[in-house]
Amino acid sequence: MDKSERRQALLRAARTVFSEKGYHEAKVDDIVALAKVAKGTFYLYFPDKRSVFGELVRGLFSRLGGAILRVDPSADVEAQIKHNIRAIVAVLLDDPALTSILLSHAAGLDPAFVKELRAFRQEVKLLLERSLAEGQRLGVIEPGDTELYATFTIGALKEVLFENALEDQARPRERIVTALYDLLRRGYLRMDPPPGQPARRGEGERGAPAPEDAAPDRAERASPARARRARPKGD
Repeated sequence: MDKSERRQALLRAARTVFSEKGYHEAKVDDIVALAKVAKGTFYLYFPDKRSVFGELVRGLFSRLGGAILRVDPSADVEAQIKHNIRAIVAVLLDDPALTSILLSHAAGLDPAFVKELRAFRQEVKLLLERSLAEGQRLGVIEPGDTELYATFTIGALKEVLFENALEDQARPRERIVTALYDLLRRGYLRMDPPPGQPARRGEGERGAPAPEDAAPDRAERASPARARRARPKGD
């Protein structure tokens, strides 16, 4: 086994240990035992437990960045957005331990590591902010504060993932994708209604209120007799 393979074996073992025991209970001894290497070998590649965890989280962040595709507004926008949600959910659900620690408040961890986790979370948030800003430029995201949009989205996703991890039977991934899309569709997504579906009542194109002078005369519509009485004699 060469150095690159041994390093990857240690990362795989660390991922499993963190998943089974959590960050607090995981020990370097557990990692090297699973990887079947000497403890000294571990320290040739990583100075401590925190460093190996940090590398795993950076890998998670890299996969998140690769999962988000640029939306082409001339194609099927709904399908593309669902694809992005599906890809992000898959990355996070495939690494439940890392995701849980990354999105948690990390209570009880040493201050330096808490600072590092916050930096990772901020990177994820900035990644989403940039995607939302690009969506605004393309006209598929409502104008507004992309930082707050990102915070709302991450908060909703975090709660879904935490609940999913605690339940005896996890929700199907596609159910999560559909629910998140529906939530965003009613929020900051800016899309034309599907073919055959009218715009929301009382709204014109792009959601603008219908002009007042375009509305029928309600009094005449409601009372034809009143309208007849108003006609001049001889008509």
